[in-house]
Amino acid sequence: MTKKTSQTRASPKVEARQGRTEIALRVVLQQPPPGVDFALQKGRGSIYETVQKQRSKGGDLKFAFSIAAKAAKDGSADFAGPFVQGPCGARFVYLDIGTYAGQSNTPWSRRLKVPLAGIDWKLIQKAEQRAGAIIETSVNGTGKDGGPACATVRPPPIWKVK
Repeated sequence: MTKKTSQTRASPKVEARQGRTEIALRVVLQQPPPGVDFALQKGRGSIYETVQKQRSKGGDLKFAFSIAAKAAKDGSADFAGPFVQGPCGARFVYLDIGTYAGQSNTPWSRRLKVPLAGIDWKLIQKAEQRAGAIIETSVNGTGKDGGPACATVRPPPIWKVK
C-alpha cells in the first residue's frame, strides 16, 4: 500500500502559524515636544539598549524595526524579538524618553508603551502580499501635561499596512 502525500503549498497565513514570520513595523510619534530625546528600547529588564535615538524638533519622529510573528497556543498572532516586551496576549514595544533615552540635563524620565494589539494574521498577510509593505501606527507624542506622552497608549493604537 502506498501512502499519498500532498505537495500543495500552505497559504502564507498557515505557514506563519507553523513557524515565524518577520514583519516590518513603524511607530510614528506625532509632534512630541521639542528638545526631548526619544529612542526605541531593545532588550528587557536591566539589560537593554536604546536605539534610533532622535531629538525632537516638534515634528513627527519615526521608529522602524522588525519583529517575529508566531502562533500563540490559541492560534492568534504572538510576537517575539529584542524589541518586544510583555506577556503573550499583551505584547508591546517601549519608546524611551529623556533620561531613559540617554539624554542628560532634562527633567524628563519617561517611557511610552505602544501595544501590539491590533496586529493580527489578516493584517500580517495583507502586508506580506505587498512588496516593501510595513505595518505602521501613529501615536500622540505630547501628553496632557504638555510634556512627552508616557505610559500606555490609550486607546490602543490602530495598525495599518503602508
